[in-house]
Amino acid sequence: MNRAGSRLAAYACLALSMSLVGSYIALTRPLVTALPVFLLAWLRFGIGGLAMLRWLRKPANEPTLDLRTRGLIFLESFLGNFLFTLCMVTGISMTSAVSAGVILSAIPGMVALFSWYFLKESIGPRTWASLALGMGGIALLALVQADDHGVDQLDTGKMWLGNALIFCAVLCESAYAVIGKRLTAVLSPKRISAIINLCSLALITPLGLYAAWDFDFTAPAGWIWPLLVFYSLAASVWTVWLWMTGVRSVPASQAAVFMVLMPLGTAAVGVLVLGESFTTVHVYAFILALAGLVLATLPARVKS
Repeated sequence: MNRAGSRLAAYACLALSMSLVGSYIALTRPLVTALPVFLLAWLRFGIGGLAMLRWLRKPANEPTLDLRTRGLIFLESFLGNFLFTLCMVTGISMTSAVSAGVILSAIPGMVALFSWYFLKESIGPRTWASLALGMGGIALLALVQADDHGVDQLDTGKMWLGNALIFCAVLCESAYAVIGKRLTAVLSPKRISAIINLCSLALITPLGLYAAWDFDFTAPAGWIWPLLVFYSLAASVWTVWLWMTGVRSVPASQAAVFMVLMPLGTAAVGVLVLGESFTTVHVYAFILALAGLVLATLPARVKS
């Protein structure tokens, strides 16, 4: 595959990854209602682990992992999988999807900042402009949803705690994107996905067992379990593998632009699956965000 084709394939992986994240975030609320948070996280990593058993096998050409790489793997698992899941699931149960959307819109800019500071990536004016367009579209979308859903009805103290947890999830996701870029230099996307999921499963197992001890597994409605399987595979397998595959060929700061599809994917599921309204302002929000993607992914001019 030529360089242009490889870059387009990477863009497709990043876009699909973040769209899937947006879709499963929208579907998290019924799962949180039916299952305790720690049990939900434990089942997610357990189902994901079963699906990726074959990916754990070490390839013959993989170098021995040094202490620094093992530390990065642990941080990727702890921040990007374990802590992100707990903060996001708990936070979204305490605040509104509207507030979560506003806070999540900070992810692309935060990833760009992290990649500039930690990876020493040079961020050009076009990337900053695309980030501004994407975050502007998401902010507009969140403002429209605020009018529709009535944020003021939530308990104020609980909402602020939920918002703080969502912001912690933003920091975790930003660190996940930057650390993942470094890991792809030494590990394949499949190995990264399987290893960080296994680490997360080990971290959550004591809490998961505690939550499962007196839980009535016959209480949830039957449709909860297929939804749990989709959530687990999307969150632990598909989105991680797609993101790691894409970020191998794209600078982390540019890949961050695709994170605008996360809250946009949540809105799309709300309209198509949950029957929420779709207004003209929604169209404007999508246009802004997609304009940012187009600006970021246009081929750069080659200097003669």
